[in-house]
Amino acid sequence: MAATPNIYAIVGSDDGRVKEEALRLHRELTGGNDDGFTHETIEGTADNSEGAFRICRSVVEALQTMPFFGDGKVVWLKNASFLVDDITGKSERTQSGVESLKDCLQAGLGKGVVFLLSATGIDKRRAFWKFLEKNAAVRIFDKIDTSRDGWQEEVAGLVSKRAKDLGLRFEGEALELFVMLAGEATRQIGNELEKIDLFLGPERREVTPDDVRKMVPLSRAGVVFEIGNALQNGNASRALELIDQQLERGESAIGLMRASIIPTVRNLFMAKVLSEKKLPTHNYNAFAAAVDRLTAVERMWLPQKKTGGPNDKKTGGSNKKETETKSDKKAGGVNVYPLFLCLKGAGQFTMAGLRGAMESALHADRSLVTTGLDHRLVLHRLVAELTAAARKR
Repeated sequence: MAATPNIYAIVGSDDGRVKEEALRLHRELTGGNDDGFTHETIEGTADNSEGAFRICRSVVEALQTMPFFGDGKVVWLKNASFLVDDITGKSERTQSGVESLKDCLQAGLGKGVVFLLSATGIDKRRAFWKFLEKNAAVRIFDKIDTSRDGWQEEVAGLVSKRAKDLGLRFEGEALELFVMLAGEATRQIGNELEKIDLFLGPERREVTPDDVRKMVPLSRAGVVFEIGNALQNGNASRALELIDQQLERGESAIGLMRASIIPTVRNLFMAKVLSEKKLPTHNYNAFAAAVDRLTAVERMWLPQKKTGGPNDKKTGGSNKKETETKSDKKAGGVNVYPLFLCLKGAGQFTMAGLRGAMESALHADRSLVTTGLDHRLVLHRLVAELTAAARKR
């Protein structure tokens, strides 16, 4: 069945993008002229199944009521919360309401009537979703999956685009730092970029690492990154300060070891090996392309991206379905981004020093797991050994 141009659905787990894109599309469909009489916006947040049923009934009535002035009408079911697989979504009363909405859409809308749905969750096993897939212009905005290697590249691309829209330019390591501190949520990214924009003012458009540190709060992922960053640069006091803060907050020493310290040491070693192959290190794209040209045997021991999950951006044919998510460009492949971030830090170490650092990390990890030594003392000693290795160039 050909796509119906007067039914639109914007859904996905990325709450910020869904709301932003739905508002943009609504303004486009209404020409930005919503006087409160011609078009109707119905809030879709339901507290229970009866509320969901009433919302569906209101949408159906709005769709069946011809526009007051006869020039076209947009009915927006905004932030629908009852289409997910939960107690409210599974109830018979809710399903009855959703079925009536589907029947109304399936019967065809009046001339000039447009239906727009926005929701951050929808059960894709149900008939309503399958109807939308076949008959609506669907746009899906899902959060970037940070459990998958390579997520930083996706976030960096998103941040760069939004920064460009604001006229901001990231200097040196500022972009990488921003990505690790702000995380993957587009709403958070937007908020932090706006803060930086206001902080810099119209006179200065270049964002420095210091600007990012001043304006972007440390998340847990950001702390993990900052500990690793401090170790790379031989900044023992900063690493110890962050480690102590996390331990006081109840963070596990083993968790810090395996989330930050061991990956940092491992990536530093790999980055050192690659830098000695004379690969270009000044530009990420050039570095990634050079890594890709290495032989299969040379790439095999490097960190690999996780495979599986959703496909890359998809655009259907006549039904105009779009998936505004981006997974790995390839199934698997070398996870280049963390290695690129470690290139500068690797220059602070000799190869022998990094081999020693890996042995120190292994010994400390074993001590945390198998001995009764004070965990804080174990981590402090390891930091001292790693930063000493950075000084012995």
